[in-house]
This record gives sequence, structure tokens and C-alpha cells, in this order.
Amino acid sequence: MSTRTETAADDPVIETRDQLISVFARGEKPPERWRIGTEHEKFVYRTADHRAPSYDEPGGIRDLLAGLAADYDWEPVIEGEHVIALSGSDGTISLEPAGQLELSGAPLETLHQTCAETGRHLTQVKAVGDRLGLGFLGLGMWPDKTRAELPVMPKGRYAIMLRHMPRVGTMGLDMMLRTCTIQVNLDYQSEADMVKKFRTSLALQPLATALFANSPFTEGKPNGMLSYRSHIWSDTDPARTGMLPFVFDDGFGYERYADYALDVPMYFVYRDGKYIDAAGQSFRDFLDGRLPALPGEKPTIADWNDHLSTAFPEVRLKSFLEMRGADGGPWGRICALPALWVGLLYDQGALDAAWDLVKDWSMDARQTLRDAVPRLGLKAPVPGGRTLQDIAGHVLDIAQAGLAARARLDASGNNETGYLATLHDVVARGETPAESLLARFNGAWAGDLSRVYAEESF
Repeated sequence: MSTRTETAADDPVIETRDQLISVFARGEKPPERWRIGTEHEKFVYRTADHRAPSYDEPGGIRDLLAGLAADYDWEPVIEGEHVIALSGSDGTISLEPAGQLELSGAPLETLHQTCAETGRHLTQVKAVGDRLGLGFLGLGMWPDKTRAELPVMPKGRYAIMLRHMPRVGTMGLDMMLRTCTIQVNLDYQSEADMVKKFRTSLALQPLATALFANSPFTEGKPNGMLSYRSHIWSDTDPARTGMLPFVFDDGFGYERYADYALDVPMYFVYRDGKYIDAAGQSFRDFLDGRLPALPGEKPTIADWNDHLSTAFPEVRLKSFLEMRGADGGPWGRICALPALWVGLLYDQGALDAAWDLVKDWSMDARQTLRDAVPRLGLKAPVPGGRTLQDIAGHVLDIAQAGLAARARLDASGNNETGYLATLHDVVARGETPAESLLARFNGAWAGDLSRVYAEESF
């Protein structure tokens, strides 16, 4: 989740509807300026006992951030009295609510750069973690922790969200405290290009969920799901999650997404280094100067950007598109997620082919697929009596062709298609990462889930 560090005195106050829409329009870039921004989270644990460390304890999360800042070129980001993030040339290292460590990577030109950035980050955190007795686990959900066993990080927005979540759903606290994801942020050339990319990626987001499904355990036992992380989103907060049927309506564009975002209830307003609780209040009232949390005050563009970051659909629009369907996982899958979406969306021929595959799906079919995929993975049904397994190879072939057409080579002359190898393997075996974990749990591990720390840590 995003981190605010200051209130800009020159941030323009929103006076017109056009200012809301301009945030999306400013994201338009010609193809030569398209970039790849990859985000990935991992669980932090004590190697001695697998406990999740608190922020303040010796060798805990605060010391992890301090070690990264001292040993590498990271600048501390402070909220109140606490370092809550780090900023550097590789992007931002931030904390999720229970201390999950996230790298929000820099906008990069190639997947080679993205995977190298991931490698640098993991090398750094492992080096500091080894000194502190900390390990890092690549899964979509804590496999063995209850909510009560987990710490809460000292970030103002999290306190507000933790209070609000139980009012609107049964699993919002699980989303905040017990999950990790991989995401990729991608650009668009025009409003029409954004619309096609949004529709295509939203329809295919359940395929990403299946390919990366990696959260089959809850509190030490199989939970009946392959991606419990994805299931959690089904009852987190219906006002800000889901498959957004309106994206497929005629006339969809920036303005319609702005209307959707205006209808998403607020969480907070950031002023003078503090988060003001506005949970459940209306951004439309804020525009009129009638926000109960700040009576008489109108929002700025930064407030609007903050608010856009509190909607959590399967694909999210800001000044770029965010792909949000994947569970957390190991290094190879961190590289594979951007490879999948860059291959599908950054080459026109690939985008056309991917859209042709899904353009006739009905909203009911898309929702049925979304509802089924957390439990069924690649066996989830798609229109025509088929399953995701039946179309997954074709989708990967489209992505492979898109990456080949980009022809972005590394120093050895390799293009970007190799980053899809782990996904081709999943499809060839017909077995999601979660099913592999379950097979080991029921086989070689003999029900000993502690083995997951040895085999799934970075």
C-alpha cells in the first residue's frame, strides 16, 4: 500500500471534474516510454522459531529497515517518530500492516532490468536478515499464523483501516495482516488503449490467480483453497473490490472510472504528517467542502491520488494500470508475473489476440470464473465448456510472441521470453504452485508444515 510522507503546500485544490480525470490522462505515454513497475511482498519471520517479529523488538522490523539503510543506498522515510519505509534508486521498500516487506520497484524498460532489481533486493534483505536472525517467506498467505499472533506496524492509515475493515466484511483483517502478493504496473498510450488493456487484463486476471495460486494453508492446515488470498478478497469490502462490470460497458473510459472511484467510501485524509479518520465518508462531499472529517475544506490532487489507492479491484487504474491477481511467491515467479502481462499488453498483435480470446465472454461468465478460481485453480470453467487449463497454454503462447516481438535483449543476447518458463512448467504439469505444496504436505512433509520455511523461503 502507498506511503505518504508530506503534504505539499502547492498541491492544487480540486475545483473541476476535469482535474479528477486529468490524473488518468496524464498517464498516457507513447510506446517508447512505457515502463514496467513490479511490486512484491514477502513475510518476515524469526528463523529460530518462525515467529513474526514486531516493529520495536530487538532484531525486528525497525532494525531490518535500519540495517538496509546503513548497508545499502536507501534513505529512511519517517512518519511521526517511526521509519516506515525506505526510498532509493530501486524504488521504495515499505511495510504492509503486519510487517510484510514490500519492494515497489522503479519504472524500468525491460524485464531483464526488473529481474535484476528483484535479485538485488532479495540479496540485500537476506544479508541483513541473516545478521538479525530473520528469514523471508514467499507465499500468498501466512500458512500457520492466527491474526492474534501477528504484530501491527506503526502507520497511521493502517490503524484507520484496521478499525474500519470489520464493519464492511469478514476477511478484511486477513487481507491486511496475513496475505502477500506480486503486482505489476503498466502504461497505456491513450484512453482507448487503456480501455482495451483494462478489459483484457480484467477478463484474464483469474488466469494469473490460478498460475500463481500459492496460499493453500491457514493456521497450519489445508484450507480447501488453492489461492486463499484471492478468496479473502471476496468478502473484504464489496464497495472497493471485484471484477468491475462497468469496465465492459459501451463508453467506458476515464470519466466512468472516476465516477466509480468517487463512489468508493473514503478511509482517511492526510494532513500535516497525520492521517485523519474519514472512514465511510464520501469523496463527493469532500469536493463540495462538506466532509465531516474536514468541514469547509476541499480536496487536493494528492488527496484524490490517495483515495484512488484505496480501491482494490482485480485491476486498478491510477496513472497506470495495476495487475492485482497474483499470490506472493519465489524469485522466478516475481519475474514471471510482469513477463506475462508485458507479453500480453505491450505488443499490439498480442493485445489484439488476447482480447479476441475473451471479448465474447459475458459478465456472468467472467464472474463465475473469478468465483471458482480460488478453489479450482486451472480447473475453473471458462465459456465453451472449457477450463483455464485448456486456454492457459494459448495465452502463454500469445505472451511469448509479444515478448519476442519486443526484442529486448540482455547482454548475452537473450530476449525476455525466458521469464515465462516457470509458467509454461505450471501449465505443462497442470499443477498450480498450491497443489505442489499440498502434495508435499501430504507426502514428503508428512503433515509437518514447518517444512515450508525451509523450502519456500528466499
